[in-house]
Amino acid sequence: MNTPSPWLRVGIRPTAKAVAVSVLVLAGCVNYIGIKSDKQISVPAQYASSQSLPSEGGLWPSPDWAGQFGDPQLPHLIGEALQGNPSMAQAEARIAKASSYIESSKSALYPKANGNYAWTRELYSENAIVPPPFGGTWYSENNVLASASWELDLWGKNRARLGRAVSQEKSAEADLQQVRVTLATSVANSYNQLARLYELRDIIVREIRDRVDISRITNGRVVAGLDTNVERQTALGDIATSQTNLSDLDGQIIVVRYQIGALLGKGPDRGLQITKPVLTRGNAVVLPSNLPADLISRRPDIVAARWQIEAAIHDVKEAKAEFFPDINLAAGFGFDAFGWGRFLTSSSRQIQFGPALHLPLFDAGALRSQLKGSYADFDLDVANYNQTLINALSDAATQIATIHSIDRQSDDAQRALNAQTKAYELAVVRYKAGLSEQLQVLSADQNRLAAEQTVTNLRMNRRALQIGLIKALGGGFDAKRASLVVPTDVPTSSTSEAQAAN
Repeated sequence: MNTPSPWLRVGIRPTAKAVAVSVLVLAGCVNYIGIKSDKQISVPAQYASSQSLPSEGGLWPSPDWAGQFGDPQLPHLIGEALQGNPSMAQAEARIAKASSYIESSKSALYPKANGNYAWTRELYSENAIVPPPFGGTWYSENNVLASASWELDLWGKNRARLGRAVSQEKSAEADLQQVRVTLATSVANSYNQLARLYELRDIIVREIRDRVDISRITNGRVVAGLDTNVERQTALGDIATSQTNLSDLDGQIIVVRYQIGALLGKGPDRGLQITKPVLTRGNAVVLPSNLPADLISRRPDIVAARWQIEAAIHDVKEAKAEFFPDINLAAGFGFDAFGWGRFLTSSSRQIQFGPALHLPLFDAGALRSQLKGSYADFDLDVANYNQTLINALSDAATQIATIHSIDRQSDDAQRALNAQTKAYELAVVRYKAGLSEQLQVLSADQNRLAAEQTVTNLRMNRRALQIGLIKALGGGFDAKRASLVVPTDVPTSSTSEAQAAN
């Protein structure tokens, strides 16, 4: 069985084969010889991370990760932010714009049809090329024409343009997911900061109460002649200092409330309606298995960068297709006549048909420059992807290492707080009994206050790092679940893709 000619498969008659070959030979005057890229995207296995990110059999964050901290207000606030924040609307608008490019690119793959009608009333000159009786007389001309055209996408230029538009939409969808993760973790971090300020405030309130007790003891000692007015004024000054710190914390609490209101996409008064946080420690921090490899489908910023590479590959294919001839088929049918009497008769018919060929012969390097620009965009997108992957691995490793460090610090800090609390209690007993001076009590008080603040800050920092680790692991995003997995194998370089486009 004979194999049909490739020219027959694209609709070109055998008699036109010689012409087509000649066209391709002439097209060789404009070519992309020597233009390529050897840039490669990285894979997680390239980077040593088994010690920093060991497989521990843990789970990836779930979409409802905020519930683990035991405060029902937090998931509600995150949901409100995802509904009302302008940054979400901006990301959604970018998706809508990318979607419009898909529809526009699809239209280039199909035939187009148009209908035109024109009516002209004209007085013809007696002294021009139109002889009497038309010259010197008014006439009406009617013209109606239905036309159709179809660009034969022989080299895949329009298909590549469509592929680029689809990839850009997927990248925009992944960007939206990144906005969601960033916004959710920002709300959680601000909420954790609000919890920190409230706990520090509670510490200061207790401190004021204790310093009032010390001042009462001091007054009794002054009356008994054991202390002077110096100790009395020192005790009063310490109370005033603590009250100043309390006012400062109250101001910071209001500011954080305003910040949360802005994250929710609401006015500052919305932040004032938030009740006091009651966050718990959260789940145990255990890294999932196969973390580096699976991270590329769990982090939306990596997925977005990967789709951007896919779009750049299609852009290279489109730029290559520009070097080959464009063939357009066009046809038209209509009527053209003076007056109305013979307008729609067979003698007034007009018929047009034929192919149109656009062939780049000499363009002073414009197409080569355009292809170089497409490859440069590809190289940039590959570099961005590689840097995003490196940052993602470093981000996850940094978060988990700092959490482990804080866990070790917390044990020591708690022991220090226990000791400082005991020392303060003993100092107060001795001071009340007249066995020690006020300075010893104040020193013990300062040490206990610092130790309690350290324990609180470590606990809050750990939760902030937990939230950071959740974000570093994708915040519950899954490319497969979101239908954002890149459908092709991971390319090693644009060169292989370029060869596939030839």
